[in-house]
This record gives sequence, structure tokens and C-alpha cells, in this order.
Amino acid sequence: MFTSKANKIFQDVIETYHVINTVDQSFKNVYPESDLIAHLLYRKCWIDTVQWHYEDIIRDPQIDPVAALKLKRQIDASNQDRTDMVEYIDSYFLDKYNAVEAKKDATINTESPAWGIDRLSILALKIYHMNEEATREDASEAHKATCQKKLDILLEQRVDLSTAIDTLLNDIEKGDKYMKVYKQMKMYNDNELNPVLRSQK
Repeated sequence: MFTSKANKIFQDVIETYHVINTVDQSFKNVYPESDLIAHLLYRKCWIDTVQWHYEDIIRDPQIDPVAALKLKRQIDASNQDRTDMVEYIDSYFLDKYNAVEAKKDATINTESPAWGIDRLSILALKIYHMNEEATREDASEAHKATCQKKLDILLEQRVDLSTAIDTLLNDIEKGDKYMKVYKQMKMYNDNELNPVLRSQK
């Protein structure tokens, strides 16, 4: 199943990040571009993992305002990278299933495969960090028990989401579903579409 490979890659990314555990560390993709989907999944989860920690840092109530503004710009750039990677992954599937002829009664899904995969990557991060909390030695037993219950739910959610993604891909391959991808068309980074940026020209 596709998601077995994806979940393994996501786990590898998160564990690799936490060896050094800093947002400033260098990135190296362990998958060559010849293994395109693995290459894209690895990069996608790395972006998500760095952004997860950006979001932790910016919530520091003592953060310097200048540093916070710089970090906000980094988060904005990361969000754009994340969206771009989702679109690259969807392009991979569009190409893969390009020759499939959709059946007359084929239906479209509420989200594309890559946006489901996006949620799966974020879920891997939730599971990793919730497990940390459930096993943290300096935490109270009550805290660990509460986090373990949440972890159990997250693990169940990963099974359900993985099943849904695999089912969607299988349905697309059989022609029971068809892909139609809409670009995000974000406006706030565009010098022509954001009135604040446009006024600075």
C-alpha cells in the first residue's frame, strides 16, 4: 500500500530531524529524484517538521519582537513551500494516472490525494510529539495518562486516514474516481493581488 511507504518515510524524516533538533540544520534528501514520489514525500515532511518547530518557537511569550517578525516571515515562506510540495505531489499522481479513463459514473473526491497526504504528514508529527509527552519522565502520571489516550486516538486516526488515501488511489487507478486539481492561488504573497504589497511599488 502507498501509505505504508509514506508513513515509513515520514517517521524517518521526523527521527532524523530530532537527532540535531534545530530549525537551522541543513537538509539532505536521502531519496534521489529518480525515486520521485519518495523524494517528494521526504521533502514534504521535512518542511512540515521544521514548521512545527517554528510554530513552537513563535509562541514563546518572551520572544523578541524583531525575532518574532523574522520568524513570521519564515513561517510564511514555509507555508508557501508546503503548498508547492502538495501541488508537486498531485502532479506526480496526475501523471501516473494520466492514461486511466474515468468511468461514466466516476466521481470526484472532496480533496486531492496530496492534500490527504499533507494531513498524514502532519499526523505523523502529532503522533511523534504526543508519544514524547506520554513517555516524558518528568511529567506527572496524570499528564502521561491523558497524553496516552490522545496518542491512541491519533494512532487510530492514522489507520483510518491511511486506509482512505489508499482507497482513493485505488479508485482513481480503476477509474471509479477522477482527479481534478485546483491550484491554491494564494493572494497574500503576490505583489499584484495583495493591496498592501501593491501600494509599496
